[in-house]
Amino acid sequence: MADITRTLGLQKRIALIAHDHKKQALIRWCQKNRDILGQHFLCGTGTTARLISENTGLPVEALKSGPLGARIAEGKIDMVIFFSDPLEAQPHDPDIKALLRIANVYDVPFANNRSTADFMIHSDFFNREYTCISEDYTDMNQRRVQDIQEEIDSSGK
Repeated sequence: MADITRTLGLQKRIALIAHDHKKQALIRWCQKNRDILGQHFLCGTGTTARLISENTGLPVEALKSGPLGARIAEGKIDMVIFFSDPLEAQPHDPDIKALLRIANVYDVPFANNRSTADFMIHSDFFNREYTCISEDYTDMNQRRVQDIQEEIDSSGK
C-alpha cells in the first residue's frame, strides 16, 4: 500500500465535540487553553460549539455532526478533540465509531479525554507545520467496489 502525505499548517483546524455529560468539562478545558485555541480555527457540533463560544469568547463554527466525517475525509479538519462519556451508552454509538474510523483512515489526531487533548496541544508538533504520512486506501477501496459490483452482477443472473 502506498503512502500519501498532507501538511498541517501553523493554524490548525480543530473540531471540538462533547457528549452531554462532558460539555462542561470541555468548556473548562477550552477556558484554560483559550490563548492557545484562539490561534486556530475551531469548529464543533451545534450545542457544543455555541456553549464554548458563549463561555470563552472564542469563535467556533457550529456544524451538524454528520459533516464532521466528510470534513475529515476532505482534509478540512486537522485534529479532533472529543470529550466522550465512557460511562453511558450513546444512541449514536455507531456514528461515533464511524467518526473515529474516518479519523483513523485519514491519520487525524483524535483526543477523547482531557489528558490526550493536553498532550496534543502542548506537543512541539502543534506549534509548527507538520507533515502527516498515512496509508493510501484508494486502490483497496477501488478493489472492494469492483468486488461488490461483480457480486451484484453475478447475483442478478
